[in-house]
Amino acid sequence: MPRSSASRGAPEAFRKRAGEALFRRVAGPSGPQTRTRIHETPGPRWFGPERPIREVHGDASMFVGGLAALLLQSLHPLAMAAVAAHSGYRGDPWGRLQRTSTFLAVTTFGTSEDAEAAVAQVRAVHATIRGRTSEGVPYRADDPALLTWVHIAETACFARAHERYGRRPLSPAGYDAYLADAARVARALGADRPPTDRRALAARIASYRPQLRATPACRETTRFLLADPPLPALVRPVYALLAAAAVDLLPPWAREPLDIPYGIRLLRPLARPGGHAVTAAVRWALRPPPPAPRG
Repeated sequence: MPRSSASRGAPEAFRKRAGEALFRRVAGPSGPQTRTRIHETPGPRWFGPERPIREVHGDASMFVGGLAALLLQSLHPLAMAAVAAHSGYRGDPWGRLQRTSTFLAVTTFGTSEDAEAAVAQVRAVHATIRGRTSEGVPYRADDPALLTWVHIAETACFARAHERYGRRPLSPAGYDAYLADAARVARALGADRPPTDRRALAARIASYRPQLRATPACRETTRFLLADPPLPALVRPVYALLAAAAVDLLPPWAREPLDIPYGIRLLRPLARPGGHAVTAAVRWALRPPPPAPRG
């Protein structure tokens, strides 16, 4: 017996509701309007439709890579102190996620004018952030060395997540080109000589390793991100698979000091199949961004 049009439409209606709910979480209440402005405003862009940064940053694998990047970034004591004191990640975690995702979307897909304005806004905020760690070490958010660490940690995780979970993984040359694209944004933000290929990226991360360690603030952030996320109980099992995939993405030297929660460690054998399942579900729920207009 043929299925009715109503029964055929039910999965599509569910997909639409799930996608809208997820998009609101990531992009905020004004997400649809922001998306339209970013993708449909005519004008030149930093990155054309053929550039690999658009492929990487537009893929569902960013959900895994983004969480892994936060964990890796937290190992730098000065970067972690600045985040703990000034970002409001515990009081407004979704707001911070929405601001970060919007910045990535604007600089990757938006017009050059909007990308430059977004960078200028972030630089203005960074210029106001100063402080000292609990040990009395001074930090400032516009320090080129700290900006470089944040950049290399996130691009390493974004690229590795895309290579493992992306819809269309790039060639080795493609990931080098992705890093060259991302370096343009990092330089605009004030980073110091951001690497433009994977060999240089590995060397730069290695140069930071003597500075990295798990502070109390780092361990608190790890617990918040992995064991106590601000999510309803119904969603937490799915998030746990995402978290296990993110932890599995990290190099062993970064996982060890983070004090990964026991429940996430138990899920490590399921990390890769779970990561593929979660990214496939996100990809199904979220429609891809529209192509940029010409001109």
